[in-house]
Amino acid sequence: MRVSEFWTLVTDEFGDAYGRSLAADQHLLALDDRTAREALDAGVDPKAIWLALCDAMDVPEARRLGRDPRPRRR
Repeated sequence: MRVSEFWTLVTDEFGDAYGRSLAADQHLLALDDRTAREALDAGVDPKAIWLALCDAMDVPEARRLGRDPRPRRR
């Protein structure tokens, strides 16, 4: 997973403002008590960070892969 994909998932699940606040403020035990932002800056795999955030925030399994793309209109 790329960092840009991580941010897309965060925004889709939590909204832009709340998602960025969570990433900056929520310390995650699974990431050695670092925030998602700190873990990204330390080079931790974005997928591992996303899954740790999902676990901490009780995101259902069905929503962990992101939104399904909307079908194209003809």
